[in-house]
Order: sequence, then C-alpha cells, then structure tokens
Amino acid sequence: MTAQLNTAIFFGSDTGNTEAAAQKIADKLNLEAQDIAGCSSDIFDDYELLILGTPTANYGEMQPDWDYFVPELEDADLSGKKVALFGLGDQIDYPDSFLDAMGDLADLVVEAGGELVGAWSTEGYDFNDSRAEKESGKFVGLALDEDRQPELTDDRIATWLTTLGFNL
Repeated sequence: MTAQLNTAIFFGSDTGNTEAAAQKIADKLNLEAQDIAGCSSDIFDDYELLILGTPTANYGEMQPDWDYFVPELEDADLSGKKVALFGLGDQIDYPDSFLDAMGDLADLVVEAGGELVGAWSTEGYDFNDSRAEKESGKFVGLALDEDRQPELTDDRIATWLTTLGFNL
C-alpha cells in the first residue's frame, strides 16, 4: 500500500544525527533525503507520503529549522496525504521531554489535514514523559535514540519501513 505512493523524506538536523537517520531511510527506499531548512510548504504538493524527521532540542523544543517552518506548515494543506514521522531524542538525559518535538510536529500535521501513519511502540525505551506518546504505549512515529541506543537504529528503521508497507 504505502510503498506504491510517491514518497519524499524531509528532515531538520543540528548535530547531524537526524540527517544520518534520514539518509539511512532514504538509502533503503532509493530516495533522496531533503533538508527542510529554507523550504516552503509547496514542496509537499507532489507527494502522497511524507516522511518527516526531527530531533527534540534541549528540553522539549522544536529543532530550529522545523521551528522556522511552522508558519509554512500551518498554511499547508496536507489533506489526502499520509505522513510518517521519525524523531530523535535522548531518553536518559531528557526523560521528561523525550521526542516532544515529534509530538508537536504530529499535532501540526494533523491540524493541516495530514493522516499520520507509522505509530511505534514505546516498549524498549526508558523515559518519564513524551508529547510524542499520544496513545498509551505508542509513539506517533519511529523513536530513535542515537545517544543511548545507536546499535538499535538500523533494525528499528528496517522494521518501521516494513510496517509502512515497504518491501526492503
């Protein structure tokens, strides 16, 4: 299903971890990961499935490139589009705001009419609170922790893409 959709990957990254994760996803799908910095919302127009990636900055803040993009997203019409999110965070140093930016991005996507796909289990993570956990036991998207669990990233990405309907 999802694998047949015209797909694009967009990310915002400060340290390079989210860009690296976006690139891993892009490589598996034979796509090009695109930096959201300086983009306008019309970049989404030609796609049916958007894969959006963001880290959580500091204590629950949106990554700066996504923060600057928020007005564009608020003006976007994502009706009829499926949106899969992936987020990066540090569950040990920031257990009270783990992946909050992904949760905030999810809210913006839903407000713009997008359909969220790709929820991910909270099992295997050690955190206190997350705005990305909208439904008990589920993150709104793929949760990655390059600080504490980098050895799990590749398998998590492959499993998540499979749940989205991609044959890897």
